[in-house]
Amino acid sequence: MNEHAPLTAGEAVAPAIPGAQAIVAAPATRRGLSPLNRRRLANFRRNRLGFWSFVIFLGLFVLSLFAEFIANDKPIIASYKGEILFPVVIDYPDEKFGGFLARTDYRSAETRREIAENGWAIWPPIPYSYDTILTGLPTPSPSPPTWMLTDEQCRPVAERTGGTGCKDIEWHWLGTDNTTRDVLARIIYGFRISVLFGLILALVSSVIGVVAGAVQGYFGGWVDLAFQRFIEVWSGIPTLYLIIIISAFIAPGFFVLLGILLLFSWVALVGVVRAEFLRARNFEYVRAARALGLSNLRIMAVHLLPNAMVATLTFLPFILNGSITTLTSLDFLGFGLPPGSPSLGELLAQGKDNIQAPWLGLTGFAVVATMLSLLIFAGEAVRDAFDPRKTFS
Repeated sequence: MNEHAPLTAGEAVAPAIPGAQAIVAAPATRRGLSPLNRRRLANFRRNRLGFWSFVIFLGLFVLSLFAEFIANDKPIIASYKGEILFPVVIDYPDEKFGGFLARTDYRSAETRREIAENGWAIWPPIPYSYDTILTGLPTPSPSPPTWMLTDEQCRPVAERTGGTGCKDIEWHWLGTDNTTRDVLARIIYGFRISVLFGLILALVSSVIGVVAGAVQGYFGGWVDLAFQRFIEVWSGIPTLYLIIIISAFIAPGFFVLLGILLLFSWVALVGVVRAEFLRARNFEYVRAARALGLSNLRIMAVHLLPNAMVATLTFLPFILNGSITTLTSLDFLGFGLPPGSPSLGELLAQGKDNIQAPWLGLTGFAVVATMLSLLIFAGEAVRDAFDPRKTFS
């Protein structure tokens, strides 16, 4: 019995029959995305507005994850008496720098002088955190952006450090709010907490909604009927009134709000997933899977769920958009995050209450509008990428 070595890609085999064409071994299949998903990715990239909106949004979100290294009232790294310190990560007692306070105030003149005389410090680009209370502003709070001020307005503050004008004082590019906190620092932290809240709410509610819709659509009958009546009653409960009632007993925090909104947001995807399972549960390949003895769970997870995930991924950016809008609205009404938390909705509320400080409202509106617009454009690109008419054209 003759043994033949395996063919390599592109290698020709001599024909056994005279006059026949040589057989060329096909190249090995490249692992990775399937041809269908590669076409979807190509369609997504072809939508330039949606693709670049996704890239910009993702870049801004990644930057906001390192907010402590961008906007903080603590040095990123410092050298003090030969010891390397990381104040942005580790809280050092004030007694380490010759003080007596429980929490080190790195912005105080004494601490700055002590560090400068015994070492050095590298500060973030924005030397304020979202809760830093600023003193020595050139104008009463809310103070306008420094680039809007004149040297006459800045001179009293600049003269304390030997300066003469606005270029010699600490700059606040977007001004301060009504409690002397830097607006730009609060926007960076507020953007991060809004996106994280929206992502967690959208992902968890989508998982619950997909499971509920899959059970309804696959089993049908009384299971579907009972679930539908429950969802109709459950979705009729006024969420805002419930949050107002709960906030009267406990302080609404990040996870409290997340839990309350999660109780009602999961119904958004139930109808879409239910329709997909109702449509596909009687297909021939599903019947064949039942005939082969596969369990219901395996049929739902392996054979039906991938089809339903197309609709889920299409709706996910819009669900994220709605989750961020919900948190912003609650913060604007005063039923959101605790007072003092970095919030875009709270910044909009300050703009409403301080008409004489238009930079507050305009800044909050610009950030929220830009963030939601980027998500909408990215969502439309995802929808087009999964559109069968474009995928198979």
